[in-house]
Amino acid sequence: MQVVAEWLLGNGITVLGQKISWAELVGQLCALAVVFLAQRRWVATWPVQVSATVLLFAVYASAHLGGLAVRQVVILLISVYGWWAWTRRSDPVYGVAIRKASGVERLVLIAVLAAGTSAFALLLTALDASWAPWPDAWIFIGTGVAFWAQGRGLVEFWLVWLAVDAVGVPLQIASGLYFSAAIYLVFAGLVVHGWWTWTRTARAQRDRTGAVTATE
Repeated sequence: MQVVAEWLLGNGITVLGQKISWAELVGQLCALAVVFLAQRRWVATWPVQVSATVLLFAVYASAHLGGLAVRQVVILLISVYGWWAWTRRSDPVYGVAIRKASGVERLVLIAVLAAGTSAFALLLTALDASWAPWPDAWIFIGTGVAFWAQGRGLVEFWLVWLAVDAVGVPLQIASGLYFSAAIYLVFAGLVVHGWWTWTRTARAQRDRTGAVTATE
């Protein structure tokens, strides 16, 4: 397994003078596919995400970005939960049941983002696990929150992803991971479209549920 990981990290392609390892290339393409699949609320979102986490863990660990590396482990665990949750909450007309978060849920998301980022940044600093602990921590906590909210079917998970991308792009560039930075920019465009799609679907599901309730 270690030999395979070393080969994936040590080999790849060169684009505009920048080396892109196979691990980074395939991992980020899988991550990009996850956004596309999530827009359509397909359960295949989660097994593809598992593949991305395995490859990107190796990429970020080799770049000495502890937060980004460890977040892949967290994403893997949340992906298992999301896979299970989406399989259980399937609507015959609209696919996975989704909705907007309540006021309390939004406050909880914000609180977790703020407190979690602060705590994890201090931990990364103490362990000397990242050369950029605060943005690294923001991306780590934001990713966990976004995937958890996605598993719950909350429309706001797309907005959390936008906040993650806003920090992720400059951090990837500063780390020399230019391909990953470009992928993050593509993510941002897909995320905006995903938020619009989920908002429209959530409204349709809410109206449909209300109409069914009114006729009972």
